[in-house]
Amino acid sequence: MNYKKEVAEKLLEINAIKLNPDAPFQWASGWLSPIYCDNRILLSYPKIRTLVINGMQSLADHFEPFEYIAGVATAGIPHGALLADRLGKPFVYVRSSPKSHGRQNQIEGHIPEGATALVVEDLISTGKSSLLAVDALKSAGVKVAATLAIFTYGFPQATKAFDEAAVPLQTLTDYATLLEVAIENGYIKSESLQLLNQWRLAPETWKP
Repeated sequence: MNYKKEVAEKLLEINAIKLNPDAPFQWASGWLSPIYCDNRILLSYPKIRTLVINGMQSLADHFEPFEYIAGVATAGIPHGALLADRLGKPFVYVRSSPKSHGRQNQIEGHIPEGATALVVEDLISTGKSSLLAVDALKSAGVKVAATLAIFTYGFPQATKAFDEAAVPLQTLTDYATLLEVAIENGYIKSESLQLLNQWRLAPETWKP
């Protein structure tokens, strides 16, 4: 089953993804954006949550064998834990940096050296947070099979970063599919497409 359009439809329906090219959002980085994505919202909708985990399970079957699921803190943790439960596999999560106190862990949970993990993230923007988690796992002697996420903006710099890291990336849905669904369902007008596509190609300099 192809989950791309159905997942995009549901994320728009519950406002987990909002499109507003005329009054853009400002990200923490300072970038202006016509789209805002918060996949944590879908956790409050059991049927959509199940749809997402079904899709992740389907995609996970195409990767090389792995024994562990590793969620990227913080938004990747619940989705990774749900997938690990579905697959009956152990789960760990990876912080962006080691804790400054206690055991000073960056990887929380037990994963042995030599194991293979599937990294789960909720959203891919530049890919930085996911690849920091990949680096932490590799530093601990863990092999990374791939990264799996719900949505990607499809930024060229993210594609390049994952290619350079030699880490396969798969997502349930993506920006191009989202725009297609948004037009079909009246969330945006077709005349907004050029503006929305310009943003994806150069988000750091884009202005409406």
